[in-house]
Amino acid sequence: MAEDALAVLDALGWQSAHLVGTSLGGMIAQTLAILHPTRVRTLTSIMSTPAARIGTIPKIATLRAIMKLSNTPVTSPDQAAQEAVAMRKLIGSPRYPFGEKEVGDIGRRSYERHPGTPEGDARQRAAVTVSGDRRKALATLRIPALVLHGEDDPVIQLKAGQATAAAIPGARLVTYPGMGHDLPRQLWPSMLEQIRTLTFTHS
Repeated sequence: MAEDALAVLDALGWQSAHLVGTSLGGMIAQTLAILHPTRVRTLTSIMSTPAARIGTIPKIATLRAIMKLSNTPVTSPDQAAQEAVAMRKLIGSPRYPFGEKEVGDIGRRSYERHPGTPEGDARQRAAVTVSGDRRKALATLRIPALVLHGEDDPVIQLKAGQATAAAIPGARLVTYPGMGHDLPRQLWPSMLEQIRTLTFTHS
């Protein structure tokens, strides 16, 4: 997947870019920075982890609820909308309300674009597992880096973000109380300002 991202840069004719990745996307961005550091201007890793075993084990009750939702076959756009809302309630930010209509609409349109498959979900989980521990490789980076993480993330816990920032020399860690495993609209201005400051400083 990191090589896929590199292929996008090549197709655009971009020698380098500012990378921002969220959750699994953060792991992909970290990997791309490790494999091709000259192609990365800055790295922003959001609610992600530097290693498959750091901060990725939810509480048992949360894990069971996630598995129950994930293992329920979705067979219609309306059901996809309901599942999207239920999942956001489960793993989202406890301090920040969200628009159920908006989240449901995204779930509905995502299903209509492609309903997904259990095999695809399994491949995503497998990708995280086999990606291993990147901390030693991240320690070799000399790329300006920013780590953003929710303090109430039930899926990839805060210690994962702390470990990411500790692994990358000079990385800046910014955490948000009440933020779970999502991107609450109320925090967009702060997050965008953090990313803007990083990228404008190193453009």
